[in-house]
Amino acid sequence: MKKYYFLLALLFCSVLLHCQERYFLNSDTRLYTSASASAEFSGYFKYGAEVQLLSESKNGWYKVKADNLSEGYIPEKFVATRLNSADIKVRDNENPIIEGSDNYYGSNHLFVLVAGLKARAQPDKNSKIKEILNVGDPVAVNYLPKSQEEWVNISGNFSDEYAKFTLRKFIGKRPDFNTLLKDFDKLDVNNITERKTVGERLVELAWNSETTTLAPAYQRYYEVVKQLNDPKLLADTELNMAVAKGLAKHKKPEEILAFVKKSEFVLKGLKTKAWYLTQKDLVKTFGKPVKKATVSDECGVYLSETFYYYQDLEASVNEQKNQAEITKVFINKNNKLVLNPNATLDNSLTEKAFIEKYGSYIGASIKAPHSYSIQIEDSEFKIEFKDGKLFTIEIFFYC
Repeated sequence: MKKYYFLLALLFCSVLLHCQERYFLNSDTRLYTSASASAEFSGYFKYGAEVQLLSESKNGWYKVKADNLSEGYIPEKFVATRLNSADIKVRDNENPIIEGSDNYYGSNHLFVLVAGLKARAQPDKNSKIKEILNVGDPVAVNYLPKSQEEWVNISGNFSDEYAKFTLRKFIGKRPDFNTLLKDFDKLDVNNITERKTVGERLVELAWNSETTTLAPAYQRYYEVVKQLNDPKLLADTELNMAVAKGLAKHKKPEEILAFVKKSEFVLKGLKTKAWYLTQKDLVKTFGKPVKKATVSDECGVYLSETFYYYQDLEASVNEQKNQAEITKVFINKNNKLVLNPNATLDNSLTEKAFIEKYGSYIGASIKAPHSYSIQIEDSEFKIEFKDGKLFTIEIFFYC
């Protein structure tokens, strides 16, 4: 009986060791269905992929789990507890995963092929959606199954906190914009469903490409939107077309800085120096804060970790030095931002008018609709619209 308990304890320690250690592949290899190089394989591993060991080495093979939770076998010689520059990589020329750095991503990756791709928390179509991805977005891929209907972990991480899954058929080599443009132009004008699908891909890929591609993408997509005759979609598309027009004529950084260098908030008639004022003036104008809180500032970008919260604004406050720094303002009849004597952002400003006037100064993204940025040295204004009207302006400090 003692011998039995000893063996059980030994097995437990071995399993525990594997659970605590992290294992990586120091070469390309494949996930085989059995412990033999002549066996069928389920998918491709790229150098640097992490695996979990499910067994002790047997005849030079480990049973492992890939990051998409598939199980199979790999040669023991490719398993290491760390990677280094001296690794002699055996490259698999049939492996579709793109290795290393390109203009889009710095490690093993592929690209999203479909519009509005839902990345899920588990390899299950009913699991929680963690992120919505766009055509042309690069995603981390270390293991790629052969089957187009299997799931891929596009986070490169086993951790439940970070893992994200999508089906194999939705990722691959980065789409070519001009090819997609020609594909759209070949479609029958009455094939509205397919034209909408390809049009959405064109627009998303354009946002992930040079700004010069936005105009031709929206030109095609707008044709379909008019056919659909959806008022909201029509209005949103026309707004995005205006944004694209501004981005195509984007100002140089020094021109933007010159445009906003004298910016100041006007809060209930009180002019700030840029976005700074005294703590006494803040309290005199707005009264005691609705809430005070301590906010961790690991980057050291704020005036203080003490924050005052009002209905109208938020501020970082150094009470000892009688200093306050505005971090966020809710725009209403009392509050506005004066970028310069000829440019004021107040509660009368519509989103459409903002884009028409200042479109060449702003930053924008399809992933953050109705939200824009204007750079100001080591920080930026984050400008948000709600229901077509200016809602908030936040000072976002770079770390």
